[in-house]
Amino acid sequence: MAAVSPFSIRNVRLFIAFRIFFNARFYYPVFTILFLDYGLTIESFAVLNAVWAGTIVLFEVPSGALADVMGRRNLLVTAAVIMVAEMALLTFAPRGEPLLLLIFFTANRILSGAAEAAASGADEAIAYDSLAREGDAKDWGKVLERQMRLQSAAFILSMLIGAAVYDPQMVNRIGGWLNLGLNLTQETTLRFPPFLTLLMSLMTLATTLMMVEVPPQKKEEDPDFAGAIPEQKSGTSFKEAFALTFKAGRWILKTPFALVLILSGLLFDHIVRMLLTLSSEYYRIIDLPEATFGIIGSGLSVAGLFVPWISMKLAEKHTPLFNLLLLTVITIGSLFGMAMFISHYGVLFMLVLFSVMLMANFFLSHYLNRITDARQRATVLSFRGLSYNLAYGIVGLLYAWLMAALREGRSGALSGQALENGIFRESITFFPWYFMAAAILFFGLFAYLMRGARQHRQKG
Repeated sequence: MAAVSPFSIRNVRLFIAFRIFFNARFYYPVFTILFLDYGLTIESFAVLNAVWAGTIVLFEVPSGALADVMGRRNLLVTAAVIMVAEMALLTFAPRGEPLLLLIFFTANRILSGAAEAAASGADEAIAYDSLAREGDAKDWGKVLERQMRLQSAAFILSMLIGAAVYDPQMVNRIGGWLNLGLNLTQETTLRFPPFLTLLMSLMTLATTLMMVEVPPQKKEEDPDFAGAIPEQKSGTSFKEAFALTFKAGRWILKTPFALVLILSGLLFDHIVRMLLTLSSEYYRIIDLPEATFGIIGSGLSVAGLFVPWISMKLAEKHTPLFNLLLLTVITIGSLFGMAMFISHYGVLFMLVLFSVMLMANFFLSHYLNRITDARQRATVLSFRGLSYNLAYGIVGLLYAWLMAALREGRSGALSGQALENGIFRESITFFPWYFMAAAILFFGLFAYLMRGARQHRQKG
C-alpha cells in the first residue's frame, strides 16, 4: 500500500493555513508606534501588554483542557471568532477620546490574549491526531518543517507590507504611480495594517470552519489516563475540563521526559523573546538607522525558511540530549557576542538567537507530541504555552528591576540619552551569565530526572 502524504490530509493542510492566517499580523512592524499614534501613552502601552500576557497565562491551560473535552475544532473556531472581534476593535478604535480609546484597546488586548490561549495547543493537537489516524505520525517533523517555512514567508510579507502601508508618503507615492491621486495622512494610513489583519482574521475563521473534528485515539500503554478522560461530547462541563487540566499536569510531573522537554523550551524561549523585545534599542546602539528596523525584522524571519529543515535533520540524526547541548552552546556564544555591541554586525547574533528559538520550538513539538496521549495533547501543549508566558513575564520584571538598580548606581555620572545608552549596554552583559546559570540548573535537573532513562539518548 502506497504511503499517504501528510499534506494530502485535510486537517494537516488547514492547520498550516491556520498558522499562516492567525500569525500574519500586518501591524507587528509598527506595533509600538501604532498604539502611540492612536493617542495612547507609552505607560498605557506597557500596561496593556501586561494585560495581554496576564490573559494568556490565565486562560492558557484551561483552554487546552476545553479543547480536549469539547473538541479542538470548536475551540479553534472560537479563537478565530475572538480574533475577528479583537481586530475589529483595533481597526475601528476612536481617536480623540482618551478614556474610550483606552477601553477599546484594553478589550483588544484581553481578546488577543484569549485568542492566543484558545489557539495554543488545539491547532497542533487536531493536526497531529489527524496525521496519526490517516497517515503516519512519524511524518510530523515534515509537517512542522513545511508549516514553519510557509509561516515565515508569510510573516516576511506581512512585515514589509504592514510597514509600507503605514507610511502615508509611501502610500501616496504608490498611488501616484497608479494615477490614483491619493493624498492620505497618517490619521488614515495608521488603520491600514489593522484592517489588513482584520481580513486575515476572516480567513482564519473560514479555515477553522473547514476543519473536521478527530476523536483522539486511546494509547493502550498509558494506564494513567485509562477511564480518566471523558469522550468528547456536546455539553461537556467546565468541571471536566479543569479535572483534565490537573490530570495532565500530574502526568507531566510523573513523566520525566515530558517535564524536561517543557523546561528546555522555557530555558531558550524566555531569554530570546526578551532580547527580541529589546531589539530596536539594541539596533540603535550598534549604529543601525531606524528605517532599517522593519527590514531587519523581515530578514530575521528568513531564518524560518531553512531552520526547520536543519532542525528536522538534527532530530533524525542526533539524540535530544545532543540537540539541547548544541543549542545551549550556540546560545551562550551568541549572548556573549551581543554583549560586545559590534557596530552593524551585531545583528548577526540576533539572527542566530532567533534561529535558536525556532529550533527549540521545533524540537519540543517533535518530541513532546510523540510521547503524549492523544486525549490530553492540547492540554499538555497548553502547559508549554503557560510556562513560556509565565517565564517571559518573570524575566521582564527581573529586567525592569535590573535597569532600576543600574540607573541608581550611575546616578549623577551621566544624564539623558547617554545615561540610558550606558545602562542598556551594561544590562545586556548580564544576559549570558543569567543564561549560563539557568542552563546549569536545567541540566542538573535533567540529569536527576532522567537518571536510568533512555528516551533522551534515542535518535529520531
